[in-house]
Amino acid sequence: MWIVRLALRRPYTFIVLAILILILGVVTLLRTPTDIFPNINIPVVSVVWQYNGLSPDEMSGRITSPYERALTTTVNNIEHIESQSLTGISVVKIYFHTGTNVEAGLAEVTAISQTMLRALPPGTVPPLILTYSASSVPVLQLGLSGTGLSEQKLFDLANSSLRTQLATVQGAAIPYPFGGKLPQVQVDLDTAAMQAKGLSPTDVVNAVSAQNLILPGGTEKVGMYEYQIETNSAPRTIEQLNDIPVKTVNGATVFLRDVAHVRNGFPPQTNVVRVDGHRAVLMTIIKSGNASTLSIISRVRDVLPVALTSLPPQFKIAPLSDQSIFVRGAITGVVREAVIAACLTAVMILIFLGSWRSTLIIAVSIPLSILVSFIVLGMLGETINMMTLGGMALAVGILVDDATVEIENINRNLEMGKEIEQAILDGAAEIAIPAFVSTLSICIVFVPMFFLGGVARYLFVPMGEAVIFAMLASYFLSRTIVPTMAKYMLREHEEGHQEHRRTSRNPLVRWQMKFEDAFEHLRDGYRDLLAVCLEYRAVFVVGFFAFCALSIALLYPWLGQDFFPDVDGGQFKLHVRAQTGTRIEE
Repeated sequence: MWIVRLALRRPYTFIVLAILILILGVVTLLRTPTDIFPNINIPVVSVVWQYNGLSPDEMSGRITSPYERALTTTVNNIEHIESQSLTGISVVKIYFHTGTNVEAGLAEVTAISQTMLRALPPGTVPPLILTYSASSVPVLQLGLSGTGLSEQKLFDLANSSLRTQLATVQGAAIPYPFGGKLPQVQVDLDTAAMQAKGLSPTDVVNAVSAQNLILPGGTEKVGMYEYQIETNSAPRTIEQLNDIPVKTVNGATVFLRDVAHVRNGFPPQTNVVRVDGHRAVLMTIIKSGNASTLSIISRVRDVLPVALTSLPPQFKIAPLSDQSIFVRGAITGVVREAVIAACLTAVMILIFLGSWRSTLIIAVSIPLSILVSFIVLGMLGETINMMTLGGMALAVGILVDDATVEIENINRNLEMGKEIEQAILDGAAEIAIPAFVSTLSICIVFVPMFFLGGVARYLFVPMGEAVIFAMLASYFLSRTIVPTMAKYMLREHEEGHQEHRRTSRNPLVRWQMKFEDAFEHLRDGYRDLLAVCLEYRAVFVVGFFAFCALSIALLYPWLGQDFFPDVDGGQFKLHVRAQTGTRIEE
């Protein structure tokens, strides 16, 4: 009650508060990330071990199993571990409990991975450690093709040029392209020539390793200048590798070109991408963290024209899968339904209250309540998604309750001949506790969502929060903004106000008066019926149960089906009884 008095004494304070809510709400809506679903923050750390040539069984027994045992004794808050052993590759996924500090878990995983290197087979290289969550999903896929460009060239352009430029997009993770041929220096051995020269593949490997070195030459100071000294320890081109001496046989030097051929090639291709029937490359953009799907795709589309300027003119980029289409469609659908619900609610209020002033007061409180909910959700790190917008759409029809009840009660006090401020104070005091209890009752319905676990918690808690915050904001605004607007917009009822309303030419007013007369007639009839039932209680009880029994007896032949399970030999049989007889379906 004190807050209503404060609102009437300091109306400009709450008017400024409403304007502040409007500004902050719009800013929050523009800055809050937008996606289909809320962020599912299940922390996962993936560790990829590589040992070329090792069979899956050896990878599992010598690398995966020892590493898993070490993880369980040194890393905290592990929920479960999943692993997969392939030829030369071992992928270990560590799932942490909800709420775990993923940075601390990543540090612990990295520490034990470096320690385990000495216990694993010699030659094992440090693993690749990645962090991601269930929300890290592909949001955009690009098909890269070009007439006259080889698969090797396409992969090189995609990985070395386009991928490096897209990696600067905030919130986007760009994995290696899929398809194409990975550039690799290939040494094709001539086994017949090697046998004739008395050489083995090991001699070729040792020669290339010993003579293809990166060694600094230092500098040389001559007079007032200092020159950079370069050595010829490493060939400048791939063709120069063919001139590396391998061994001296019978006084003659055998070069690499005599027993092999070095070329710019590629390893065996394991995946193929086609665009319009031609070989191409697929590049996937993955959303990372709490970034907005719409913002990521918009930034990528802004970068692509700039990136194309540094690529060959025949290089083509075609979007194959765009998640923003589905995001916009889902968000637009929910917003459209919410707007329709709000408009229908405003129309019903206008019809039954018969006052555009009262309708305007209620219509102002609805968007302000929703904006307050968005502001709080933004502070909590939530996104704009189907669940939060669904909660808003669900709350639209409920938000009018507090303001409607208060406005209606204020009008009732005005009809009693009270002054405007006194009518506001009395009307607000009379419904303060019932409205508060009603608001809490609605909020309590969504409290069990906060006890959910796993993925369901991340999906449904934002919806519950959206409804609860909107309802609490609606009650607060009904105590502050609604009385303030009522003070300036509503008018005191003069003597003969009801008679004037009955003769009014306003169709809304006439409709409301007819509705009130019909409702009063219905209420009087219902009261008379209750009085008769209470006077003849015994007769009513007997008649009620007789009516129920007669209804069941009359409806039973029409329903006529009795379902119950029957076990026969371990199988369930469904017996369906009808008036025509009995049939059995298995």
